[in-house]
Order: sequence, then structure tokens, then C-alpha cells
Amino acid sequence: MAEEITESPNDPPQETPPTPPPEPEFDSKTMRRTKPGLKRLFLTFTVLVSFLLGFPFLFKSVEIYRSPLPFHDIDSLSNDVVSNPFLFPCHFQAILVPSDPKSSSIDLNLDELELSIRSKITKLASKGIASQCGACTNNFTLSLTLDDGDCTQSSSKFYKCGSIRAVDLDFGDDESVDEALESAGLDSGGKVYSVVVVVNGDGVEGVKVVVGKYRHAWIVGRDWGVEEVAERLAEIFVRVFVNGGREEGLIHGEFMPVGADGRIVLSFNLLNADPSDWTYDWDFQKIDETLLAPMIDALGPIANISVESQVLYHTPKFSVSSWDEKLGGYIFSTKDLPFFVNSNEWHLDTSIAAGGRSKILQFVVYVPSAKECPLLLQLPNGEISKTNAFISPVSYHTFIGFVLNCLSTNGSYKIIAIHCNLSLNVISQMWGGVMVWNPQSCSRGSDSELLVRHIMSPEDLQKVFEVFVGQFRQLFGLKSGSLHVGAMGTYSLLASEKGFTEWELDVLSRQHTCFNIHSSATTLGSLSKLVQSLPRMIIMDEIGKQVKFSLEAAKLARVNASLGFYDASAVSSRQARSLAEDAFFHPSIMSVSYYSFEHCFAVYSPFFLPVSMHVLLAALREWRRYKQEKAKYLLWKAKEKVAS
Repeated sequence: MAEEITESPNDPPQETPPTPPPEPEFDSKTMRRTKPGLKRLFLTFTVLVSFLLGFPFLFKSVEIYRSPLPFHDIDSLSNDVVSNPFLFPCHFQAILVPSDPKSSSIDLNLDELELSIRSKITKLASKGIASQCGACTNNFTLSLTLDDGDCTQSSSKFYKCGSIRAVDLDFGDDESVDEALESAGLDSGGKVYSVVVVVNGDGVEGVKVVVGKYRHAWIVGRDWGVEEVAERLAEIFVRVFVNGGREEGLIHGEFMPVGADGRIVLSFNLLNADPSDWTYDWDFQKIDETLLAPMIDALGPIANISVESQVLYHTPKFSVSSWDEKLGGYIFSTKDLPFFVNSNEWHLDTSIAAGGRSKILQFVVYVPSAKECPLLLQLPNGEISKTNAFISPVSYHTFIGFVLNCLSTNGSYKIIAIHCNLSLNVISQMWGGVMVWNPQSCSRGSDSELLVRHIMSPEDLQKVFEVFVGQFRQLFGLKSGSLHVGAMGTYSLLASEKGFTEWELDVLSRQHTCFNIHSSATTLGSLSKLVQSLPRMIIMDEIGKQVKFSLEAAKLARVNASLGFYDASAVSSRQARSLAEDAFFHPSIMSVSYYSFEHCFAVYSPFFLPVSMHVLLAALREWRRYKQEKAKYLLWKAKEKVAS
């Protein structure tokens, strides 16, 4: 039986436990009791940072290598070429000697004569006669010497008094006079253009003016005044020694037949129109050794020249000739010249020695068939050409092919068009030369003679190649004849066995140097604009080196030109142009498809943009979620603190 427990009145009262404070009101939607963790946020931002760190590697993988180019130096060269034209120094000297110091004397005032010569040289230069690129009429020295026993000189540093005795010279033999003046050492080893004036010359009627094959000329005459002597001297100095005796109608001086790489390939071709009539061959090696080798050596500073030859058969001409009973031959006129070259049958472009920018000059000896022999060239005045030869313009098929080649070149069409326009001007005037050579017998031989191979005689070969040398000179803008008609009369020009006289080589070197530097400056300027306009263009180290060496060669050419080293300046300028062309037409430039950064972004964005957007949005959502959860926790902590 259970006992009842009762409270005794003496027992103390029991204490009631304290009432706990009321808990704050908790809203699960706006509060949370635990602190939000960082694990999800850390993982999300780790993915985002990893993704962002991959972008530099992506950009590095699609980076375009660009060797630094000296843009400032290129601009400086272009500005110098325009603002500071070439100043080639020229040294002129005139030596006046009496025909016989014992019986004659010269009554001329040297100071008055010098002032008159300088005035007339300046006047001729102001007319534009010698104002083209490569002239030196703005930077010349002039010295006069009166050697009549009592030697009087006007600041002459080159002539030694007494070196010339007119009485010992035979003015009827120009070659002997030329060699005697050369042995007299008129230039003392320097490049000085001298004119010897022989007053009161015996045995000479009127005035005789001869320009030698070195760097001197001589005038023989009687009783001149100061003005007449000054006029003749100034004309020889400017029109001949500076301008090269050029006349209107010759090929423009800047379009010299030299390739962009400084090379010329002379291709000589013997064409037998119909070998069933007759067949001719030649001993080309002998001509190459005796006639061409000296000319090639002389032109060495201007161009690197190589020679090749071939004999072709079944090569009819393209134009049609007609029989002329009065002239006794088949006639083709100058109107037929553009159609004479048969590009379909004349397979002349077979050279493997020439590169893509070398200049190939074709020289053709055309042997006509029996049914059109003799074949004669009729000039516009109705006369028959003495040489039966002509300089041929480029054929129609070659011209069209060159245009298509220019237009199909990859790269910047606007800038390449600059080079195409220049080359089109050159190629339209410089294909080469053609000579029609009629055999001695123009009748069909017997059947026994058909199998005989004829060899051109050395005399015929000599005549043919003399014509070709004259055509080659014309392609350089020089005269092919031996006379120069000036304002003061007709001058005789002695020919050199090298094909070019020394003073002509000086003219070519000066003009070639100037043209090459202008061309290299234009090419480098075009490359600079092209590179800066296309930031995605690949620029190899080789291109950078070529540009650097081209600038150095151009600078060296200008220094050599200012010092009067014509040959050295021509060689340096040729290297500058060749290197500039190599850099501009480098295969790594021409074969790359250039695209902008926007194009690159459009290519790669389909691969990376969707992923990057998802990662970025996930990181933003996680950051926003973390901030919301942390705000809930802080709100709970604040209410909890208030309640306590």
C-alpha cells in the first residue's frame, strides 16, 4: 500500500527554478542560425580564376610574331631623299694651250673666263638640262689653267704645268690624241673632267671638238673670245659629262634595264625561221670572251650581268612582209615592230639563271626563210635601215601575263600596285633588241646543201654584236652613234672597246645610285605603312635584318656619293634596293592571310564564350547567394542579442 507523502509544516518551502527568457521569433525565410560556409564560394571562384588564368595562355598561343622594324629610320630616309637630294661632287677643269708656244699666245683673262663658265653652267642647269636625279651641277668645282710657257692656274690641284704640248699632238688622229691626254695624267688619279682648248690650231679648219673615251675632251680652233670659249666649255661639261649626251626620244634615264635584285641576264638567241631552207649556227663563246666580257666588267658596279645563248629553229615572225620591186626585198615597216616578235613560236624565256626580279633582255638574230629573203626594215622616212635592227617593245602576250602576275599577288593590292605600275613602265619599253640578218645568198640552195649547217663568220658576228651593244647602250639611255649635236656644233664621241666610256659609266653610276636610293626609300616606306596598317602581319627576324641592312647600305651609298666615289655608291645603292625588295616580297609576308583582332575574336568566341558566360554567371550567383545567407545569419544574431 502506497504511502502518502505529506508536507510537514516545519519543512522549508521549495525554490521554483528561474523562468528562461523567451526565445526571439525565428523566421526561416529571412534568418538562419548557422554561419554560411565558404566552401561553395571558394570552389566557384577557383573555377573562375582558373578560367581567367587560361586567357593569357590563349592569347600567347595565337600571338603573331613581329620583329621590330626601325620605322623612325625608314621615315628619316624617305624625308632625306625628298628634302636633301643627292649632291654628287664634280670637278671640272679647262686647260688652254697654244698650238705652238713659240709662235702664238693666248690672250684670255682667266678670272673673267671662269665667271663666264660658271654663269653658263648655272644657266644650263636652270633650264633642266642637268637637273635630273644624279646630276652634279649644284656641287661642282672649276679650275682653269693657261699653259703657254708662263703657266697660270686658277686654283687647280690636278693639272701639272707642262704636261701637254700641243705641238706634239696629231689632231688628225683622234685615238692617238686621246691616249696621249690619258697618259698626261690630267686628273692625277681622281675623277676630274678635263677639256683641253688648243688655240690657233694648225691643220684644222673651223672648230673641232672631240670627246674621248676617258674623262677628257679637246677643242681645236682659232681666235676665240671669252664668251665663245665659255659657251663651248659649259656645254661639254653639262650636256656631255653630266647629262651623258642624252637627247629627247631616248629611253628615260631612270628606267635602266636593271632588275630589282641588281641583276641583268643577257639572252642572245639565233632564230632560224625555216631550217628546211638553211640552218645557221654561231661561235658564241668567242664573242662572249672578246666583246661581252669587257663590257660586263665595266658595268660591274651598276649591275650583276650574266650571259646565255641558244639557237632555235622553226621560228617564223608574227608580222607580214611585202615585196618591193624598187627596193629589191621584202619590206616590213616600223608599224609592224610591235607584232614582229612571235611569242607563241619564239620560246625565249627559258632562263633558269634569273630570279623572279631579275631583268632579262632578249637580243635576237632573226634569219628569215627563203620566201622572205632579203627582209628589210623601212624607216618612217622611206629609207632602209642601215643596221636592219630595232629595239622591240614588249609583246602583247608578255605584257598581259605581267599584268595578271601583278594582280594575282597576295598581300596589300594598293601598295603592290605601286611596284606594278613602276615595273609596267619599265617592261613596256625594255624587252630587248632584234636584228634581221639576211644570208649572203637569199635563194634556195640545192638538196645537198639542205643538210649543211652553216656557221656565221667572225666578221658577221662582229657586226651583229656591235649592233647589239648599241641597242644595249640605248636601253641605258645613251647614244648608239658617234656624234653629238649640240647648240655650238657637232661633237665627235670616241667609242670604247668596253662599249661604255669612263665618263658614261660615271653618268650611269650617278643616276643608278640616285634611282636605287629613291626606289629603296619608296619600297621601305610602303613596307612600313603596310606593317603598321596590319597589326596581325607576321614579321620574321629575316625581314627585320633585311630592312636594317638596306638602311645601312642606303646610308653608305649617300656617304660615298657625297665623297665622289661613284662606283662604291652604285654598289651600295644596288644592295639597298635589293634588300628592300627582298623584305617587301618576303614569302612569309606574301603567303599569310592577314586578319584583324575582331576576326580572331569571332573565330574563338563560339568555343570559349558559352563556357565563360556560364562560369561567370555561376560565380555571380554564388556571390549573391553567399551575401544573402550571410545577411540572414547577421539578422538572426542581431535579434538574438536584443532578446538576451
